[in-house]
Amino acid sequence: MPKVLITDNVAAEGIDLLKNSLPVDVKRGLSPDELIAAIPEYDALVVRSETKVTEPVIAAGANLKVVARAGIGVDNIDLDAATRAGVAVVNAPIGNTVAAAEHTVALMLALARNVPQAYASMKEGQWQRSAFMGIEVRNKTLGIIGLGRVGSEVARRAASFGMRLVAYDPFVAPDFAARMNVSVMPLDDVLAQADFITLHTPLTPGTTKLISAPQLAMMKPDARLINVARGELVDEDALLNALENGQLAGAALDVFTEEPPGDLPLLKHPKLVATPHLGASTEEAQREVAIEAAEQVLAVLDGQPARNTVNAPFVPPEVHAILAPYVPVASMVGRLLTSLAQGQFVGVTLRYQGDIAEHNTAILKAAALVGLLSPVSGEEAVNVINAPVLAQQRGLQITEQTSADSREYASLITATLHTTADDITIAGTSMRDEPHLVRVNDYWMDVAPSAPYLLFVDNQDQPGIIGAVGTTAGRHNINISFMEVGRIAPRGQAMMVVGSDDPISETVLAEVKALPQVDNARVVAM
Repeated sequence: MPKVLITDNVAAEGIDLLKNSLPVDVKRGLSPDELIAAIPEYDALVVRSETKVTEPVIAAGANLKVVARAGIGVDNIDLDAATRAGVAVVNAPIGNTVAAAEHTVALMLALARNVPQAYASMKEGQWQRSAFMGIEVRNKTLGIIGLGRVGSEVARRAASFGMRLVAYDPFVAPDFAARMNVSVMPLDDVLAQADFITLHTPLTPGTTKLISAPQLAMMKPDARLINVARGELVDEDALLNALENGQLAGAALDVFTEEPPGDLPLLKHPKLVATPHLGASTEEAQREVAIEAAEQVLAVLDGQPARNTVNAPFVPPEVHAILAPYVPVASMVGRLLTSLAQGQFVGVTLRYQGDIAEHNTAILKAAALVGLLSPVSGEEAVNVINAPVLAQQRGLQITEQTSADSREYASLITATLHTTADDITIAGTSMRDEPHLVRVNDYWMDVAPSAPYLLFVDNQDQPGIIGAVGTTAGRHNINISFMEVGRIAPRGQAMMVVGSDDPISETVLAEVKALPQVDNARVVAM
């Protein structure tokens, strides 16, 4: 019978659920060497954030089939090592959703009514009613940055207070937001209109310091900022300056760039409300995540798929030879769509052509959705198991088509993302065991996107344009690894794709856009 090892403080309800079916050992506080010595006899390992599940631990787990994290983050688990070893990694992203949403609302009300400051004053024996005049949240505008699982729960609760709801999240369908009476709009408009602004976005290179000095300057002087998501979303120095200069009426933070934050000057500001990462710290949430993690352990050990598998499972052997090379192609296509699209997502059409069309393409659909949603999903890791569900939750319409004809390619995956602004089409294939980008809208090309940065340039096909882009890159010491051009007709519209070994800054991008032959330019970090 499979055995389960629990090494962190997991709620009793989750432990009891496992014990009803399997032998369970609870051994908290194991050292790395002790864990490596103990793990060979276990089939499942359940942890929270304290235990580090490293590559040596996974290598020692000869019988290990699943590692479960009773919570959202899996930073303490080596996902690559687990995937190579065929070990499923699952987490519990749903159980603390309500807790995080309620804590957001609690901080909003604390800001509105100066609750912490008034409490501290009372504890010092003072009675200063006039010093803590507050505001009502009724009829105020709440700006929600990220309308995922937690953001949606915040919206539902704020609506009951009679608040006007606006949101920035280009990756949800407008109908999805409208059903919650939320108006979606550009980030700048949300920042300018909102009386309270709450952050619920994932932490990515594009969202690091999402709220910095320029964004703070866009907000109303009487606006209040709340962050119960990721500390790195806010530039803490810029926030302190904004509070000191009267650019904001207040801020509430549950998360910080460094935790614990130590002697952070921001913490001492009288207009800041701070809590020590309590978003998921409720008895109910801890119970729910423990049960959620236990249920998934039982599913994996029973040979069933777990709904929150964080690392991608293996392609079934019978279709591996045909479909496996196209899983990264599908993921690449989805990621490029998200990076290049404009407007609110409405739906996506996936077309499979050639040899792959003769097989069950469910894993290719899931891989494309992983690429599409991974850059924008913050509450949980997106994988081929949960990607279709997450797409459905965001109101995206998914259409699939198959065809035996694939032009000159053995197989081809074409995806068209439909948005409120326009449609964008990306096609890819597999050649020489690596993904190739072969089409962007009407432009056909052949790009193996191995470079870490891709510059997409819409331009007029005229002499000198390639040299002008290259000269601009060289002037800024940017090393170009390749350049590919697709065009419809000589001296007509064209697209240039430039691979770069170095980051392309906003300054460089602006210079490229300013070239006479260039209509538009975008950078994608691969």
